[in-house]
Amino acid sequence: MDMNAFNVSATLSLFRLITKPTLCLPHAKISTFNQLPIPLDKAFTKYEKDGRKKVDIRAIVLDKDNCFAVPHENEVYKPYEENFKRLREAYPGRKLLIVSNTAGASSIDPSGKLATAVETSTSIPVLPHSTKKPGCGPEIMAYFLKHPETGVTRPDQIAIVGDRLTTDVMMANLMGSYAVWVKDGVVPYEQTSIVS
Repeated sequence: MDMNAFNVSATLSLFRLITKPTLCLPHAKISTFNQLPIPLDKAFTKYEKDGRKKVDIRAIVLDKDNCFAVPHENEVYKPYEENFKRLREAYPGRKLLIVSNTAGASSIDPSGKLATAVETSTSIPVLPHSTKKPGCGPEIMAYFLKHPETGVTRPDQIAIVGDRLTTDVMMANLMGSYAVWVKDGVVPYEQTSIVS
């Protein structure tokens, strides 16, 4: 087995699921990236209506592969370009962050070449991180706290958007952030699944 491809963080987090399976439950579900509501607070209005706290999303973390891009490609999937542009306008500067288990992950992208390619293509920063999802929550928080112009002071001001329940959604729940699950990625699940 290629140890660069092995995700120790996800493997260890699977043990947490035995005692707390709700870690994989998203706060909102959309079919594809094109259904992502902008501003993203709209995805969580039920939290306001049923007496829970008001949602105040100030920054968004995006997964890349199979969320807004074809796996292993660096460009925004063409049918998603318009919604991606609207998202960039609504969350300018460092309020959008790409966190991928490929681009920016030190075990896969030690030189940062993949991260640079994605940043060039999307005009969005890619987080360089040493721990893969779902364990890189502290690195995400450190990033936003390092950039106070984002307005992020707490993890519940961040929404994580991704297609994997055991990485993206679980990471959001571990962090205390909001999770948006992209149920139908760019490529059908059967083609990206490790079991296929």
